[in-house]
Amino acid sequence: MTEKPTLVLLRRAAGFAVPLLEKNLKTDWQIEMWHPDDDPARLNALAPSVDVLCGGVVKPEWPDMPRLKLYQIPFTGYDWLKTEDLQNGVQVCNTFEHETAIAEYIMCAMLEWQIGFMRRADRFKKVGWESRGVGGGNLHGEVLGKTVGIVGYGHIGREVAVRANAFGMRVIGNARSAKECPPELDWLGTAKDLPRLLAESDFVIIACPLNEETRSLMGHEQFGMMKDDGVLINVGRGEVVDEEALYRACAAKTIQGAVIDVWYQYLDKHGTERPSVFPIHHLDNIIMTPHNSGWTMPMWERRWQFVSANLDRLARGEPLQNTCAVGSRKRSET
Repeated sequence: MTEKPTLVLLRRAAGFAVPLLEKNLKTDWQIEMWHPDDDPARLNALAPSVDVLCGGVVKPEWPDMPRLKLYQIPFTGYDWLKTEDLQNGVQVCNTFEHETAIAEYIMCAMLEWQIGFMRRADRFKKVGWESRGVGGGNLHGEVLGKTVGIVGYGHIGREVAVRANAFGMRVIGNARSAKECPPELDWLGTAKDLPRLLAESDFVIIACPLNEETRSLMGHEQFGMMKDDGVLINVGRGEVVDEEALYRACAAKTIQGAVIDVWYQYLDKHGTERPSVFPIHHLDNIIMTPHNSGWTMPMWERRWQFVSANLDRLARGEPLQNTCAVGSRKRSET
């Protein structure tokens, strides 16, 4: 590019990203912010000069942007994106950098499930020794020797496997297509090996993206394939696991329980405070967290470092990284 390119951030929440962009960019950019709730006239005014859009929303009714080359997603999932809403030829890149934080969350979940650290600490605070000496009381479990099955072996899966190996756990996985088994896994299969993975795993980790192949991948039949003391951990997308099947399996204790961080109803979409239409929050064998397994400040810093590096690549005419789609909407003739 021979002139100063323009980046438009599409989310108010991305405001904190500006200092990170200014800190990490090696090339010179004009940074603007616009939110879909703002005055459309401002976007119309910016449209002729926009080289990059960065955010989590795009609408087909937005004006043509003749200079637009990149739609940069500052996070990972893009199952909501319709490439026909983006002008033809516009590259779409996503951003990872969340795998470390989510892997630590998963390890914490497995350790908490086996040890019950918080439950034990809370009870001891409330009732004391309960007339039991040192070494008395209920025994807890260990993760040593347990099998972790990773559905959708990728960035997150690898980080989980490395950490689980360090705890003496056995790790297996499946991926979308056949691949050579990496050293951190006992075996790596494909979708056809899901029944075997479910039958062997003490902890089943859902880490695959949501698409037509994975929607309701875990249903009533698949829960029946799990060990009766197996635990499901979902950090992928809520709808990969059938909502009713999850509730029924945990309510009937067909499986031992679940740790769920991704959901079916979100406040901004449905206007409800509950993440499921089923009373999952009443079950004592589900640990629920509000879709924040990867939310750490170091993760956000890594993400905006990556976004900055991709913007630098574009400015220098270099190939972009993490290209995941290309826009297909025909540009206006006028």
